[in-house]
Amino acid sequence: MHSDKAALRGEPSYVWRDGQRRRLKMILDSAPNLAGKRVLVDGCGVGGYVHRLQEHCLAVHGLDIEFDRLVNPVAPLPDLTNGVGEYLPYPDNTFSLVLSHEVLEHVQDDRLAAKEIARVLKPGGRAVVFVPNRGYPFETHGIYWRGDYKFGNKPFVNYLPMPMRNQLAPHVKVYSKRDLQRLFSHLSLKLVSHQAIYGGYDNIIARMGANGKRIRDALYKLEGTPLQWLGLSHFAVWEKV
Repeated sequence: MHSDKAALRGEPSYVWRDGQRRRLKMILDSAPNLAGKRVLVDGCGVGGYVHRLQEHCLAVHGLDIEFDRLVNPVAPLPDLTNGVGEYLPYPDNTFSLVLSHEVLEHVQDDRLAAKEIARVLKPGGRAVVFVPNRGYPFETHGIYWRGDYKFGNKPFVNYLPMPMRNQLAPHVKVYSKRDLQRLFSHLSLKLVSHQAIYGGYDNIIARMGANGKRIRDALYKLEGTPLQWLGLSHFAVWEKV
């Protein structure tokens, strides 16, 4: 069952599985040498990435708009703050890493949220961003149909012209590569890396076992080909200059 906030905020990661472990490794590889550094998980949900990043850093702060998710985290966690991404309650140049994991698509003003990420980063610090890819064949956040919210993966919605797509999914944004780069292009950040990545497919593996793993491994191999643009999410890294 999805929560009553699934349409507005998406669903956080309540369990830690291979998909999350893979993304954590990508995050750590993108921002090495975090020992003694401060990290912000901007839009932390129930704190899964806050919890896992703690062993690699001096301190990890988590911020989320949903208070009830912060008071029911995956583990007892310090430094969780109820707030919004457009107005981060931290001084300039505070963090060596800011992680925005599938969050920007849900905020009211993604340009302002991106500006805030850049503001709180230290010079030389890195922003690691995951957002939905418009090339993915499914809209994973559900749609509105005849006034009712329909939860689940809906095929080909993101391939529609944007005015039509936004009528069905007004509650969530989606990004092309150009959209994402434009979002950060006016800031004092340089793009370090970008790719489209496939999902973890943990539910498929739970149902299909070894065959599910073969499907996942085959899809991961597409990330190094032009077919990466059918991937679930953009994964991009910027560095503050």
